[in-house]
Amino acid sequence: MALVYFLLSENGRPRFRTIPEGNKKYRALGAWVIGEMGTHLGVCLDALASVDDAVAGRPVEPWSSESFDTTISASGIRFQNLYSEQERGAYTLDELHSVVEDYWRFLCTIPEQPDSYREYWPELPLPEAEVLLWERFWKRRHPYRGRLF
Repeated sequence: MALVYFLLSENGRPRFRTIPEGNKKYRALGAWVIGEMGTHLGVCLDALASVDDAVAGRPVEPWSSESFDTTISASGIRFQNLYSEQERGAYTLDELHSVVEDYWRFLCTIPEQPDSYREYWPELPLPEAEVLLWERFWKRRHPYRGRLF
């Protein structure tokens, strides 16, 4: 069951609603996902890999951010907004993976701008090209390949 519902605002920016609407438990997690990832599929791929690494007991790459102090480990995710003391949270890996997977699916529904140009694999749909770019950069197969994409 989804914990957070993602949508685009009238001006094309990601927004979210908690499920059920008004449920405050996942508000901070929804805000973290949108604040950290925006519409960047590559950052979402980083989050998915971090979750998988933590679940598998592998070392997790430190999360780099200009807005949040974030730790992802086998015990889950903990984050604190560097500019807003009230925006912080701690969630299990199950909660994190559920929301990040849903966000990946949401991002994949956003069409590319028709006038945009991409240097890497322009013949492929953007999500596929982003996975290949991620794998080239990290020199490993993305752990979600075959499961989510």
